[in-house]
Parts: sequence; C-alpha cells; structure tokens
Amino acid sequence: MHISEGVMSAPVLVAGAILGAGGMYVGLRRLDPPQLPKTALMAAVFFVASLIHVPVGVSSAHLLLNGMIGLLLGWGAFPAIFVALALQAILFQFGGLLVLGLNTFDMAMPGVICYALFGGLAASTNRSLALAGGFATGLVGVLLSALFTACALALAGQEFVSSAEALFISHVPIMFVEAIITAVIVGFLGKVRPAMLQDARLAAAQSGRTS
Repeated sequence: MHISEGVMSAPVLVAGAILGAGGMYVGLRRLDPPQLPKTALMAAVFFVASLIHVPVGVSSAHLLLNGMIGLLLGWGAFPAIFVALALQAILFQFGGLLVLGLNTFDMAMPGVICYALFGGLAASTNRSLALAGGFATGLVGVLLSALFTACALALAGQEFVSSAEALFISHVPIMFVEAIITAVIVGFLGKVRPAMLQDARLAAAQSGRTS
C-alpha cells in the first residue's frame, strides 16, 4: 500500500506530511522508555510483513498488521511504522522519502483508530469478545488504510482514480486474512501475555494524567 514517489500533487504531499508529523508528535510524546523494546519489535514486524509486494498501478498490495500494531502501541504506532517505512524507502526504494509522511499517516492512523475502537474489547478476559475485537481490528485496520490511500490517489488526479479503485479492491481479501491473523494473535496473547494488550491503554491513561 506504499504510494510511489512522484505521483502525489504538492498539496496532497504537504497535507500528508503535516498529518504524519502530527501523529509522530503525539506518538513520541506518549512513548515511555519501557515501551521502546515493544515499539522496536512492532517496527520490525511491520517491516517484514510489508516487504512482499504485489504491484497495483502506482501503489502495491501487501500485509500490513497495522491494526495489531495499533492495539499493542496505541499512538506509538506512528513512530514504529515511520521507522519501518523510512528503512524500506532507503533500502528497497519502496514508497519514497517525499511521500513518507503520507504513507505513515495512511498506515498508522487506522491502527490508532482500531486501538480506540477495539482495544478494550481485545483486552477483555472473555475469550469470545477478545477474538471478536482482534478480528474487527485486523479487518478495519486494512479497510481504513486502503480507503485513506485510495482517497489520496484519487485526489492526485483523475488519471489515478482507476488505480485507487484497483488498490481498494485488491485489499478486500487481505482485510479478511489480517482479520484472522490478528484474532489468532490476540487469542494467543490473551493466554500467555495479556498485559501486552493492556500496556498501551495504561500508558495512555498515565500520559493523560501527566499532561
């Protein structure tokens, strides 16, 4: 779902950079030192999961796991995904540095939204509710990323509308694949390490009290 370099118009690039920078600012402010190892691990997970690309016009289709990253990190999804995207742009020329802010927002903001919507559900001690929260997180995370990216492409010009449509359609099966993967991960963490699903919410609560 990386948007390629040289595709976006200047206003869209600037808007994406501002939105990405805003998310990074909030994410870094709420990132406590004890959360750094987990953030680095999630950056590595995103880096590896999104390395296998299927070209779709001026973008690409691949696994994201951004919803899962949002569940575990909250706003920390922004710095984690930013670092992974920056390394992919530098090492493999996926995306690009000029579209880094826009790509970061398109993939990290859905993770934050899923954290807000489904974080409590996924952290539930009721296994069925937790699995439902994980499934919804995986599905909605990819759905929103595909929607944001498709909208950005459509705003770049009429000639990219068909690419935007193809991008969204190509990610429909990925939505359900990620929904199942995320539900399995949430179920596993609920058994062996339930605190991982609660840490981001506790960190957010502590940040709210100190700000």
